Amino acid sequence: MGAEAVDLLVIGGGMAGLSAAAQVAAEGGTVALVEKAERTGGSARFAGFVWTAPTVEELRRVNPDGDPELAEALIDGFADGVAWIRSLGVECRPPVPVLGFGRGHQVDTHHYLDTCERLIRDRDQEVLTATWTRALLTENGVVKGAECLLPDGSTRRIEAAWTLLATGGFQGDPAMRAEHIHPQAAGIGLRANPESRGDGLALGRAVGAAFDGTDAGFYGHLMPAGVSLADPARFVDLALYYSEHALLFDITGERFVDETMGDHLTAMALLERPGARGLLVADARVHREWISASYVEGIPGVDKFRLCHRAGARSAVAESLDDFASMPEEWGYPGAVIRDRVKEFNATTGGGAPVPGRLLDGRPLDEPPFYVLEAAPAITFAFGGLPIDAGARVLSADPAGHRTIPGLLAAGADTGGLYRRAYAGGLAPALVFGLAAAWTALGGTPASAGH
Repeated sequence: MGAEAVDLLVIGGGMAGLSAAAQVAAEGGTVALVEKAERTGGSARFAGFVWTAPTVEELRRVNPDGDPELAEALIDGFADGVAWIRSLGVECRPPVPVLGFGRGHQVDTHHYLDTCERLIRDRDQEVLTATWTRALLTENGVVKGAECLLPDGSTRRIEAAWTLLATGGFQGDPAMRAEHIHPQAAGIGLRANPESRGDGLALGRAVGAAFDGTDAGFYGHLMPAGVSLADPARFVDLALYYSEHALLFDITGERFVDETMGDHLTAMALLERPGARGLLVADARVHREWISASYVEGIPGVDKFRLCHRAGARSAVAESLDDFASMPEEWGYPGAVIRDRVKEFNATTGGGAPVPGRLLDGRPLDEPPFYVLEAAPAITFAFGGLPIDAGARVLSADPAGHRTIPGLLAAGADTGGLYRRAYAGGLAPALVFGLAAAWTALGGTPASAGH
């Protein structure tokens, strides 16, 4: 390698990439970070909680089909990740429950991301924004850096002992969503950074990386159908977390999922229904206890139904269940069927068993008025990507060759294997495996690491 070689070249400046680059810089290593957007941060700027399952056993319970090695590495590395955030002077608030099974910390992600970038620059290491990565450099099957396109149109070869792919996944590309998630995924909303269009996946596969993602699913939420998500403030403001306590009907008027298992899981299920849209039905009790209430401790509650209505969502308040029979024809739902299904559901809560079941909230929806809102899935990131080991080394697609691709790392949403149709945090794995990539590039493990 030439004189310009760095210990670690990071492609992508989000949670994973900035964490890795800052850790290498803090340890006295040399690093260059390349980000194609005008500023660093990526989708992490839209998030505010670093959380995951509290134990490996709990993670395996909610995510039984995920890679067990990665599950263990995530849980083992979480405390060190939180300690790293705090070591930079960034507030990491006391732990609170998340999604009923998880545990995590509210973090000022803007402060964290900007602090990482400042640390890198203060150590006289490079951060190149508005810079595209054209291709990885290889020599005898070993990744040696990348060829980049600078803002002025010139090209630059950056040589590196290790190269980290951390470009944020492929959820910003409709064609890749259709290919790797579901044909109807091409048209769903995007509640993430639009720059994440599969760059890391393409770069990795071009040098022989495997792809792990068949039927892996995605993380997202139900959002009001037909409402623009161009304003990132809407990613959380309009997310229909309360769906876990409502009933969801597809365009045939039937329930098809246990809504109580989690809005993020319901979003995956709705994507596979006709039209990938459905009607959420809640009653006055759900409106009082959930629609207007706080979703996570410490975050003030807002009336999401009202916010969605003001945003132009298809919505209505019905004074009685019988009003469903006069649902506007242009909505495309059989209102009378949905009325009957709600009545049947309420009857089963008195001693029967609704189908699908309602494991975590079996109470009836029988207190008028009824709040009706059309919902659709929106994606934050896909679970499919480049498979890695616990040290963030990318696995090879060639079973006869190396298990890993020498010199190549991946972290964050560019990776696959950790989650499979289940979810236990997005920022946490980006942080943990970003730091793991840094320690791999540095040639060791932190003194406090579990293994």
